[in-house]
This record gives sequence, structure tokens and C-alpha cells, in this order.
Amino acid sequence: MAIVFLKEKRTQRSLIVVFVLVVLITAFVIWQGFFKKEAEVSFEEGFKFLPRKIEIDFSTLENPNLEALQLFFKIEPLEEATPTEEGIGLPTEIGRENPFMTY
Repeated sequence: MAIVFLKEKRTQRSLIVVFVLVVLITAFVIWQGFFKKEAEVSFEEGFKFLPRKIEIDFSTLENPNLEALQLFFKIEPLEEATPTEEGIGLPTEIGRENPFMTY
């Protein structure tokens, strides 16, 4: 007496159909991508948007409100910085002799 697994056969058939469909779709995509010739388009037809001419308006820099602005103070480099009046200054020695040593 043979044991027949009907559900497994049905599942296997559906998987075979899905596999064949995937192979056919893949073959179709490859055919369209590699073997089908596209219509050639010239550069003028493909380049529809022409770049605009750039114009810079320097009259904004002559605005009197812009002249009333104050500049930031100059930030000195770290080595040349001096301590502030509050006594909070920079350390005299920056870094450690061996930076890989634990604290």
C-alpha cells in the first residue's frame, strides 16, 4: 500500500509554475534590455531645457542697512589665545605626552 502525498504534489506543481513564470519574465526583460534597438535621439532633441543666463545683482551690497552691520571680533588661534579677565583661560599645555595611556 503506497502512501500518496497529494498536498505535496500540488505544492510542487504550483512551485514549478511559479518558477517557469519567473524564468519567462526574466527572459523577456533581458530581451527588451539587450536585444531590442532603441530609436536614436540626437543631442538637440534630448536636451530640451536650455540653461539660463546667470546675472548677479550687486546693487544689494550697496544697501545702507548692510553698512550698519557690525563685524564679528577676530578669533585668535589656539596657541596665541590669552586668558580672559574672568580668570577662565586656556591650559598652558595642550594634550598629553602619551595620548594612549589611561588616566
